[in-house]
Amino acid sequence: MNYCTVQAQTSKWNVDPMHTSVKFTVTHLVVSEVEGRFKVFNGTIDAPSADFNNAQINFTVDVSSINTDQDDRDKHLKSDDFFNAEKFPKMTFVSTSFKKGKGKEYALEGNLTIRDVTKKVKFAVTYGGTVTDPYGNIKAGFKATGKLSRKEYGLMWNKLTEAGGAIVGDEVNMLINLEFAKQKA
Repeated sequence: MNYCTVQAQTSKWNVDPMHTSVKFTVTHLVVSEVEGRFKVFNGTIDAPSADFNNAQINFTVDVSSINTDQDDRDKHLKSDDFFNAEKFPKMTFVSTSFKKGKGKEYALEGNLTIRDVTKKVKFAVTYGGTVTDPYGNIKAGFKATGKLSRKEYGLMWNKLTEAGGAIVGDEVNMLINLEFAKQKA
């Protein structure tokens, strides 16, 4: 008798940097928001199934690539008051759970390291679908949103306004639009 065991093959996906964005907003002077983005990043997905349920996700961001459209602010954000990009050049995220919910919704949990602090974070993820592009590459799209406390990661700098409000809010809203390309066998 010939017994054959069929195993699910894990597919590997790499971030497509030309079609991915890592953006954030933070409250400024209590009355408005400042937007920013990171321009250099890398990420992978190891997916055990076609629907990505239980996938392993790894993502890194080059802190020095921060861009808020203001050079002086960007320099300040790279300083020890915030990221200390010279000493801690990368932010890293390693997933601990990626679970399919209803429809195209997923719950992503993992460990985010900023500076030398690692904290558990959660992201709500919407799966945009999978397609083959005109060049024969298989692409998958995702949108991840979440919030984190900058102070929990040691990004403590702040001053108070005359009215007593903080210049920079603690809560950072993340919006990450992701496109991944499936590695060819």
